[in-house]
Amino acid sequence: MTYAPPEENTLGVIVGARHRRTKSAAVRRLAGDDTPRLTSLGTGFVGVGAAVLVCLRALYGLSWLVAQWEIYPNPVPAAIAWLLLVFLIVGTIITVQLISGPLPHWMFAIFLAGLAAVIALDLYAIWGLHDIGAYATSAIAAGMTLLLIITVRPYSDIVIAVSAIGVALVAAVLVNVPLTTDNLSPQITSIAFAVVPTAVGLALITNFRRLVQVELDRVLVQSTLTAPRFAVGMMASEELARLDLAAEKLLDSVANGSTKLPLAPKIASTAASLATELRLHLIEGRRETWLYHAITESDLLGKSVTLTDKGSLAGLLDPVQRDGLLSTAWLLVTDTAKRGAKNSVHITIAPSTAIVASGLDDKVAITISITSTGVTKNRIDASTWEAVAQVGSYTDTIENSSVRLDIECLVDNPADQ
Repeated sequence: MTYAPPEENTLGVIVGARHRRTKSAAVRRLAGDDTPRLTSLGTGFVGVGAAVLVCLRALYGLSWLVAQWEIYPNPVPAAIAWLLLVFLIVGTIITVQLISGPLPHWMFAIFLAGLAAVIALDLYAIWGLHDIGAYATSAIAAGMTLLLIITVRPYSDIVIAVSAIGVALVAAVLVNVPLTTDNLSPQITSIAFAVVPTAVGLALITNFRRLVQVELDRVLVQSTLTAPRFAVGMMASEELARLDLAAEKLLDSVANGSTKLPLAPKIASTAASLATELRLHLIEGRRETWLYHAITESDLLGKSVTLTDKGSLAGLLDPVQRDGLLSTAWLLVTDTAKRGAKNSVHITIAPSTAIVASGLDDKVAITISITSTGVTKNRIDASTWEAVAQVGSYTDTIENSSVRLDIECLVDNPADQ
């Protein structure tokens, strides 16, 4: 049969024909507002590294303030700006370590107001010097201070904040500094020091989160490699556990006498619903193979991979062959996805007409065809060919700008099992 697009992925999201987006009970529990989100997946360690960088940058800026103290027309506002910035840095570091989750909106607003005050005071202190690039200290460090909250605020918030700081500094330079070829370079360098570190940090944290999510998705999907030929998926297993617990509670209440017999109409209806759902899940577990569940329950594979397996032959593959097939699909999808191309992978599994060599009477041959669009042959990673070789002997061809892999695979004869 040809399977439809996935109805539920590893994140619990239902993606039906009308693009419904609901979540399973466990996912709702894990993704609730009271659950720490942004400090998980190792981003807490990224925040520690950012704090170290910001502190080093603050020490560097303070040293310049001390060195230029006599040059300032009025150094008091600059000193106040640095006191406020140090207070913001220390307070933000402590707050981020104490809270479990995103930085509240009101705290973020106070943080931004503090940075605005720092920039205003510093610019006011050096305005009479008409060389912001050479004398600005805390105003430049304020832009880098946004690194402290890149793990606890949404991407868009940081982009808007750092853009506003960059625009403010550019406007101040254009208004205050008589630009010449001699002083243009320091102005550009100072603005870059204020904006670029946060931009780089945003890019790193975004790619890091994507990498972790992809690897987590793959680890979850690989749990299907040792599953029986026909089995329920991960989400169905969770639902079965829920139904089993509900049934046990009902039976226990009947056994200890807290629920009287005959059952009340409402309780009888609940019991009937539990029985129906259990039967449906047990029947479903006899129809779908591990590969179907691996594809449909993957947030990445479910969007790009389709499967045609009329005889449910994927269940005959051993764990090594399963790993090779799953890795092949995964590598083909990720290799094209990172280049932004629209890609798709179609896997067709069918009986083979090849003659099995003598001495392998307990084996049968099946054919696995993998067609990938959106990737050229010379772009396929070498590890992809190693993964294909785990499944069986293969040939590759170019077909209508697509790469087609035809694999002859020997599996145990199901009649002998």
